[in-house]
Amino acid sequence: MRTHPSECVVHDIDRDRLIRELGAVLPAHAILFEPEDTRPYECDGLSAYRRLPWLVVLPDSVAQVCEVMRICAAHGVPLVPRGAGTGLSGGALPLENGVLLSLARLNRILAIDPLARTARVEPGVRNLAISEAAAAHGLYYAPDPSSQIACSIGGNVAENAGGVHCLKYGLTVHNVLKLTVLTIDGTVIEIGGDGFDAPGYDLLALTTGSEGLLGVVIEVTVRLLPLPETARLLLASFASITDAAAAVGAVIAAGIIPAGLEMMDRLAIRAAEDFVHAGYPLDCAAILLCELDGARADVDEQFARLTEIFRAERATELRIARDDAERLRFWQGRKSAFPAVGRLAPDYYCMDGTIPRHRLGHVLDRIAALSDEYGLPVANVFHAGDGNLHPLILYDANKPGELARTEEFGARILEYSVEVGGTITGEHGVGVEKIDQMCAQFTPEELAQFHAVKAAFDPRGLLNPGKAVPTLPRCAEFGAVHVHRGQVPHGASAHPGIERF
Repeated sequence: MRTHPSECVVHDIDRDRLIRELGAVLPAHAILFEPEDTRPYECDGLSAYRRLPWLVVLPDSVAQVCEVMRICAAHGVPLVPRGAGTGLSGGALPLENGVLLSLARLNRILAIDPLARTARVEPGVRNLAISEAAAAHGLYYAPDPSSQIACSIGGNVAENAGGVHCLKYGLTVHNVLKLTVLTIDGTVIEIGGDGFDAPGYDLLALTTGSEGLLGVVIEVTVRLLPLPETARLLLASFASITDAAAAVGAVIAAGIIPAGLEMMDRLAIRAAEDFVHAGYPLDCAAILLCELDGARADVDEQFARLTEIFRAERATELRIARDDAERLRFWQGRKSAFPAVGRLAPDYYCMDGTIPRHRLGHVLDRIAALSDEYGLPVANVFHAGDGNLHPLILYDANKPGELARTEEFGARILEYSVEVGGTITGEHGVGVEKIDQMCAQFTPEELAQFHAVKAAFDPRGLLNPGKAVPTLPRCAEFGAVHVHRGQVPHGASAHPGIERF
């Protein structure tokens, strides 16, 4: 077993005393410590890694959050912020000796300004709820993760979430104007501003995607966009993944920036179709879902070019969504792909790497070869337009050693993504899942700078310790293990102190 030094935080208070102090600022029902009460918080969306929380608190006001953080800081108690728990990298995995701070009850939309086209919200507000509230003003919030019906905006900020429309409209970082953040000692700071730019260092970009390591977000001001005049979706089928990947590059090379450009392979198509009956063809190797939106004249002109491009790139069939209902049904199939694939095997492991678009076909061939090598099926469903891969590795955790092999398979996908010029994550974050692959992505000197930034905000390392940024000794150990790839003992884990299922 390997131990991450930052996980070994020692504090000077026992749980009973901490509960008494927290009880002075929180009602009794907002403090959970019995196993049956804390069990629902043992993992986030990456359920392969679980750890029973030491203590869970559920404040319902900013003032209560401030007091919780002040108490934890005073006693050196580590703290893990948690939103809706839909994250897929173990970023909200609790600690055995720390407080899990749930922000789910801070769920108010504070203000919508239709003239400035902004919304000011608390971190527990659901992603989709922002667009639902803004629709009355002809506006919406563009980033739309597949979990948007449940995921919260605070978690979106922590992981820099994207979604199927991120190619044209960007990730969370491109759609947030201002954050109100609490530092570990409860100090309130504002980052960003109400305009398109703010003076000083770009701390807004630094904080977005920082995975709860720098501060706790208590308020977010997001940019709203006008609902497009029209949106049209084209479903293109291909006889090979290589042809579909080539078509992606051809669309972008033609100067067309779709609102969404998604790819699904045969296994993902069949799973989604069986699950939601979206109307997908089942006799092809891959499909592309390509949506154009904007002014009607522009969309019509680009749509004609798009159909010509797909035909030239050997599409075997083109289906144009007849109306908004069919368009939304096509998207429902894509957004339901993850739960749909969950019906194909007892477990699946969702990866999240990003590669240059022109390497799509090559990397997908490599994933297929690795699938054969490990004897584990893979369903591919991803944001093809920006090269953000989501291979879903199917496995059975009840079979001895199969999770360990799955982890190794996934690690090789991420490391190969780096090798071809990509990154180990596009939108899911690093958490505990990819912490070793950070050592493949960054040099020791770069990681030292990351630690320096962390220390500037959180000198004692109390916020979400053990996540996202590995220590240099851990990277040295990773290198030694990496040299001996394939010699991982059955049941061994890169994540100590975590139950593995």
